[in-house]
Amino acid sequence: VRYGMIYLKLLLAFFQIGLFSIGGGYAALPLIQNQVVQIHGWLTMDEFADIITISQMTPGPIAINSASFVGARIAGIWGALVATLGCVLPSFIIVLCFAFLYKKYRNLRYVQGVLKSLQPAVVGLIASAGVAIVSQVLWHGDLFEFQVSAIDWIAVVIMLICILLLRRFKLNSIYVMLGAGAVGGLIYTMF
Repeated sequence: VRYGMIYLKLLLAFFQIGLFSIGGGYAALPLIQNQVVQIHGWLTMDEFADIITISQMTPGPIAINSASFVGARIAGIWGALVATLGCVLPSFIIVLCFAFLYKKYRNLRYVQGVLKSLQPAVVGLIASAGVAIVSQVLWHGDLFEFQVSAIDWIAVVIMLICILLLRRFKLNSIYVMLGAGAVGGLIYTMF
């Protein structure tokens, strides 16, 4: 019975995430954080940041990877399957419905207006997730509890070097992630 409830909670939590994460995986990050860290307490914020990092490095969409990792962490392989199913099921149903409606009504001005108005909301969700992860990684706390003494200067330097390598020198993001992981692993094991 205990695992049955866990599976049901995982399914419902990730169904909600899948249902309301308009805009893709990055837009789902604040929703995933809310469900797994704040509402259910399945993970700490540090564990959540680690899972997001792993989800970024593994192939596939970040929301589905996160669902799989959280499900596996909470209830093993069946938990991973249930959480992943919960995450993809709303999209599957919605895409089927929207495909039918879009094909029928795509030339209406109102449909184009609704699609255009969703763009700022998606950007806001992505920015929110980015700020939450950066604040957790750089000073291990909430954005509104910022203290200069709590800044992890090693993480700041690694982040700035990665941004420079990605934006200025246009290096492949895979190589930058691998390099940052190797440098961070080396530095953090020494200190």
